[in-house]
Amino acid sequence: MYGEVILDHFRHPRNEGSLERPDIVHEDLNPLCGDRVRIELSIDDGVIRAARFRGDLCIIAKAASSMLTEMIAGARLDAVADLRQEELLGALHDEIPAGRRNCALLPLSVLKAGVRLFSASRP
Repeated sequence: MYGEVILDHFRHPRNEGSLERPDIVHEDLNPLCGDRVRIELSIDDGVIRAARFRGDLCIIAKAASSMLTEMIAGARLDAVADLRQEELLGALHDEIPAGRRNCALLPLSVLKAGVRLFSASRP
C-alpha cells in the first residue's frame, strides 16, 4: 500500500525520541485522525544541531516526521520557514492521497509553528 521510503521511515524511524534540553518544543494534533506529534529542536547560533520527534502517529505521519527531522538537521532556522510542503511530500517518494495529506504535513506545520514562536520570543 505504501512505498519503500514511507515503510522504511515507519519501521526504522530516525530521530524518534526526546532531547535532554531542547531550545524549541512544539506539539499539535490533527483533529481529523487523532495524530499527535511533538517536535523538539536544539539550536546553536541559528542552526538546528539536533531534531527529535515523538507522538501517537499513523504510518504516514511517523514517516513524515522521521524524514523531516533528517531534512532539517544542520539547516538554518530561517531556511525552515521557507521549507515547502512539496519538498516534504516529494521526499517521501510516494503519492499521498488528498485525504491523508494532513497526516504527512502535520510535522511540518508543528515545526514551523515552533520556529515562529521561538523567533518571535527573541530580541
